[in-house]
Amino acid sequence: MTYESERQEITNAFIADAAEITAEGPMDRARLDRIKSRLMDIAARAELWGEDDFPAPSVEEKQNRFFIADHPSGLTLYLNVMQPGKVIPPHNHTVFACIAAVEGAEKNKIYERVDDGSVPGRAELKLREEVDLRPGNALAMLADDIHSVVIDGADVIRHLHFYGQPLESLDRRISYDIEAGTCKVMDIGAKTRK
Repeated sequence: MTYESERQEITNAFIADAAEITAEGPMDRARLDRIKSRLMDIAARAELWGEDDFPAPSVEEKQNRFFIADHPSGLTLYLNVMQPGKVIPPHNHTVFACIAAVEGAEKNKIYERVDDGSVPGRAELKLREEVDLRPGNALAMLADDIHSVVIDGADVIRHLHFYGQPLESLDRRISYDIEAGTCKVMDIGAKTRK
């Protein structure tokens, strides 16, 4: 079996499992943790996500996002390959999201929004926890969870990202500027490669 056929087999099984879990009812932490566990299983197969099939971006470009698989319900799996120095400001996703490390580490900060959201364009966040995401662990977030990402060190990272809807359709994600106390609709960022 080739890497491509093996990758397709395990990602199809993962998507089918995730679809069954999401069909059980509204997404909650328990269901999301089950999806996260399955995502970690396929991330552990690092040989399936290598440079030959998923090349690193240029140093200037910083990020390549590859479409891996989806489901008619909208569930979508990507592989993000990012260069050191990539910084993603605090943001939400508006759908659930799971990230599992294949190779390399990223620093995530998880925030809690402490204002009531009543003033458009204004937001106050408080740091809740920090997660060093590296092979062997993963991060699961509900729709309103807020996180930021920093890729430091010297190595390219490869992490699987799984969303409740295609990332390209998430046009209401909010990005936060902690210093300025502001928020705005977030740009989609890197273009997805198929």
